This record gives sequence, structure tokens and C-alpha cells, in this order.
Amino acid sequence: MIPGALIVTGAGGVGKTTVAAAVGLAAARSGVRTLVVTVDPARRLADALGLGGLGTEPSPHPEEPRLWAAMLDAASSWQAIARRHTEPEVAERLVASPFFAAATSHFPASQSYAAAEEAVTFLDARAWELVVVDTPPAAGGIEFFTAPRAMTELIGGRVLRWLTGGPLPGRRFLFDRAARPALRLADEILGSDLLSRVAQFMMDLRTTYEGVARRSREIEERLRAARVVVVTTADPTPIREALTMFRELPQLGVAPTASIFNRTLPEEWIDAEVDGDDPALVENFRRWAEESRRQRDLRAEFSSRYRTESVVVPWLTPPPVDLAGLARLLDAAPDLTKVATG
Repeated sequence: MIPGALIVTGAGGVGKTTVAAAVGLAAARSGVRTLVVTVDPARRLADALGLGGLGTEPSPHPEEPRLWAAMLDAASSWQAIARRHTEPEVAERLVASPFFAAATSHFPASQSYAAAEEAVTFLDARAWELVVVDTPPAAGGIEFFTAPRAMTELIGGRVLRWLTGGPLPGRRFLFDRAARPALRLADEILGSDLLSRVAQFMMDLRTTYEGVARRSREIEERLRAARVVVVTTADPTPIREALTMFRELPQLGVAPTASIFNRTLPEEWIDAEVDGDDPALVENFRRWAEESRRQRDLRAEFSSRYRTESVVVPWLTPPPVDLAGLARLLDAAPDLTKVATG
């Protein structure tokens, strides 16, 4: 069986990690071997699943026999990427280079690309029937889908090609015979080997191009086949990010299948009446009723505009922070189980 991917995306701070954990738990309890993957270093997934911690390798949940979890680390993921796409000697130079660490830490799409590649690696392993991916919050999650192309353009871009010369093996020959001696002379004048190290790094990085380009195409193909849900709240900023996702993802060949409105107010408040002699209390409840009405109308407009299902997740207090809390969330939002099982 080819495993499926369920990508949970959206703006930061809307509860993506909690939703991803709840969906993963629902799938596992439905009999599906499930892996939940996050790139959030804040340990929210581990906390939500009641785990003391998570590593980069998937670990089984001690209380849920069909549930695994992992937390991806961009630095270690990029080390694996380097070793996967170039010769061992070159890969070790890249991994040891401070320029490599800086590039993979600070390039905007680096974390998203690492997360996408590792997620597809887990899919390719076929050890799970479902891989739930909690995407990075950068750019509202859109970078997770654009990162493969961005990384290919970075490594194979015009500037890097110009700096490193023509195709292999010619550019390595020219570098060794012409550029390296000139750089050594410049470094002697400057009293540092900085230029040589920079040039060596760029040459080594360029050798990963074929592997990264091929893998990027594979990632894009798997992303187009994945189910994608966009998590939001009714607040203005998350809604703008969600609208961006629904507008731009189809241009990448990715069609969101559902919008998940988290922390929603009960619709029963809209027409409820409050008896009491305290005008402030009555006015306060009236405002909450108006907010509930606004949220309901917003969900209806959203579903109508993009012709997708809107899943309602109520605002729970206290918020889920363990398995019992996730189970309570699933009881309050049964449609999340439908999302989990397709």
C-alpha cells in the first residue's frame, strides 16, 4: 500500500500542531498506522501527545500502538540531504562548513525544504499508512510548497553557476588548476583563507544540484498527491493567510481539501437570550453572540467561495495538552476524525 500524506498548514499561532496531533490520534485509533511529523521546536507536539520529548527518528507512542511521532531538525535534516546528494568526501566538507550551516539556517526556504524532503522520505519508507505533517509557520505555510523549487533555483541559479563555472567535470578541473591558486594568492595577501573556503563551499554546494533537482521534482509530485487542510481562526491575520493559501496553492497544483476553523464560538449563542438584571452582563453576552454570528457567516462565505468543507473545532478551556485533552477535542469536533480517515 502506498502511504498517504495529510499536510496541516496555515498561519502561526492558530493551533496547527494541536490539530495535527488530534488528527493523527484519530487516524491511529481508527486502525491506521500513523506518523505525525512536526518541525516546531517548541515541543508542542510532544506535549500534546503526552510525550516527554521527540527526536528526529520516529518513535512509537507508548499508549497508542498505531501512532508514531517525530520532530524534524533542519540542521540534521540538511546534513542528511548533503550526504544523500553528493559524494561522501564532498558531503563531509559541506557538513563541516560554517557557510553550509549559515545557508541552511538562514535561507528562508531551507527549513521548509528540509521538512518536505524528510516527510517524503518517511512516505517512501512505507512503514506507515498515513503521514501527518505539521508545516512550519513561515509565510503562512506556503513556503512548504514552494521550497523545493526555491532550493533548486538557489543551487542551480545563475549567480552560483557563474561563480562555479560550467558543467562537471570541467568546472572542477578549472577550479583546481586556475581558480584555487589565484584564491590562495589572494588569501596570502589578505592573511586569511576566507576566499578559498568560500569558493570551496560554493563548488561543493553546486555538486548537490542534480540530486536536489531530482528530489525536488519528486517532492512536488508527492505534494500534489497529498491531502491538504488549512487551519485558521476567525481573526483577521490568520484569515488573510488562509485566503492566500486557497488562492496560491492551486497555482502550484495543490488543492486544499478542507478549511479547519479552530477556537470557534458556539452557534447556539447567536439566538440565545440572557435573563438578568445586570445590564453589563447582558451587553457582554450580546457582543459574544455577535462574534459567534460573524464567525458563522465567515465560515459560510469561505466554504461558498472555495467550495471546500469547513470543519469546526470549538474553543476549549483549558486547551488540550495531553492525550486526554486531544480525546476531548475529538469528541467536541467529530469531523476531525473524518479528516483523518479521508
